[in-house]
Amino acid sequence: MKLPWLSCDTPFPPVENALSDPAGLLAAGADLSLERLAMAYSNGIFPWYSEGEPILWWSPDPRMVLVCADFAPSHSLRKLLRQIARDENSVLPRLQVRVDTAFEAVVAQCAAPRGNQAGTWITAAMRQAYRAWHAAGVAHSVETWIDGELAGGLYGISLGRMFFGESMYTRVPDASKVALAYLVAFLRNAGVEWIDCQQQTRHLASLGAGPVPRARFVEHVRQAVAQPAPAWQPGHLNSQGRLHPAQFSRLLY
Repeated sequence: MKLPWLSCDTPFPPVENALSDPAGLLAAGADLSLERLAMAYSNGIFPWYSEGEPILWWSPDPRMVLVCADFAPSHSLRKLLRQIARDENSVLPRLQVRVDTAFEAVVAQCAAPRGNQAGTWITAAMRQAYRAWHAAGVAHSVETWIDGELAGGLYGISLGRMFFGESMYTRVPDASKVALAYLVAFLRNAGVEWIDCQQQTRHLASLGAGPVPRARFVEHVRQAVAQPAPAWQPGHLNSQGRLHPAQFSRLLY
């Protein structure tokens, strides 16, 4: 089957037309405008490509999903989370989980090559697009700060009552997992049931994520994005997932 080429005003083909392999390559071309991205995510599609390639659009089958109610931190992570919770009401807690105070820094760290990787799928164009989506209040970062320094975090897209996880990184063991745990608590409070993890990985499976048939995933997404989104704003999260607006000495956008 020939891969469809999209111009800037061409709609996406039905996701059922994606190539039959699990990765689900659907189309190429078009652009990374906010309108195009919103159309993609609302229909279970996301961009993923390398520098120098055309934009490639994917809809895997099955889709990796973390159901918030199924989040399963390890014994050691649960112990760490309890320690953080006991300390969160102190005047100067050593660790704090913040929202949207260092979005660009988190994306930059996620985009940095890891291990033996020669490049990154978070291209300059992708960073620019998600920066614009962040300015529009749709893309968000969840950050773990230790002793006033950014130690790890994640970023993703919030459309209605659906969160699409994009990437995560850590400089300190478990820092990104702490950010994820606090995000899950926040989303559960807001009635968000699923986090899209895009592709299957052993790391996400260890935290409770699992595969969902594409048809079921797309049906859930289309219903969820039509509902009101959580109230995001810069601030810090407590262990119960409540977001407290706050002023910080530096906002790293």
